[in-house]
Amino acid sequence: MKIKTFNLSALFVITALFSSFSFSETVWIDVRTLVENQRNNIEGDLRISHSNIVREVRALFPDKNTTFYLYDKTGGRSDIAISALKQAGYKNLHNAGSIEEAREQRGIK
Repeated sequence: MKIKTFNLSALFVITALFSSFSFSETVWIDVRTLVENQRNNIEGDLRISHSNIVREVRALFPDKNTTFYLYDKTGGRSDIAISALKQAGYKNLHNAGSIEEAREQRGIK
């Protein structure tokens, strides 16, 4: 039990440090609901609800120059999330539209 706790703590610290020192990182975020994401998702992308976007992005990516691409079902919730992130000082924000458009932009089938 103690080893598992240590491993999780170490992973969190390493992730936080990596995020802090990575200046050209590109992050793809699915802002759809958990249920939508469970039905259809892009492996490896983060899923953060548009209503929690600022809190979670601040915790994971403190570098406000990180490049983010956000997508959902149509692009509407991505616009809401992008507005909130802009107010929080993030700069490199892109609305990728729908999940299908996000796949197309990246050449994923």
